[in-house]
Amino acid sequence: MRFGQLTYDLAHLLGGAVLLMSFVLLYQRRIGAVINAFAMQGTLLALAAAWQAHAQHAPGLYLTALLAFGAKGVLIPIALHRMVRELNLHRTVETALGIGPSMIAGVGLVGLAILAVLPATEGVRALAREDIALALSVVLLGMLMMITRRNAISQVIGLLSLENGLILAAIGVTGMPLVVELSTAALVLMVAMVAGVITFQIRERLDTVDTGSLEEHRGERR
Repeated sequence: MRFGQLTYDLAHLLGGAVLLMSFVLLYQRRIGAVINAFAMQGTLLALAAAWQAHAQHAPGLYLTALLAFGAKGVLIPIALHRMVRELNLHRTVETALGIGPSMIAGVGLVGLAILAVLPATEGVRALAREDIALALSVVLLGMLMMITRRNAISQVIGLLSLENGLILAAIGVTGMPLVVELSTAALVLMVAMVAGVITFQIRERLDTVDTGSLEEHRGERR
């Protein structure tokens, strides 16, 4: 399919904005700000899916956009804010790696994604290549957030951000079956629900959601 310049530019802008919000997630130190940044990323993902639906003439992607906005932009952030209030978590997020090193590592992962994807997709249309590179970057930054954040809620958000990258990759590939996108999203959301239950259990038993506290109970800290 031949894309016009406006189509290409706007799709590229929306994909880049989703990636930018991954860096915002890494930068934020307060739980409320992290949740708000995730809601913005979900909204941008929905806009990217809607634009791809228009550009690819794929009506099924409008459903993907609607689900992304409803779940990632509205429902999950509301549920997480409620969880924060119930657990009384009005404090900064503990990190295993400082903000500065996390941002540097994130830039390195984006460079790695570009170096891995662009040569491997030579011959594919430019928009699809760049969408996949952006999506892989979002996935890697989501993994980085899960590794470098000690707060269980922040780790759940890292997992959901990773899944945003998977959806971004799926909507950028022309002809991707909707059932594949929905099954991937459902799987990751189920994992996130389980993680939420575990978060409540950690809070109940340890009176904190800092996963570093588990080290003492495993006998790793004296």
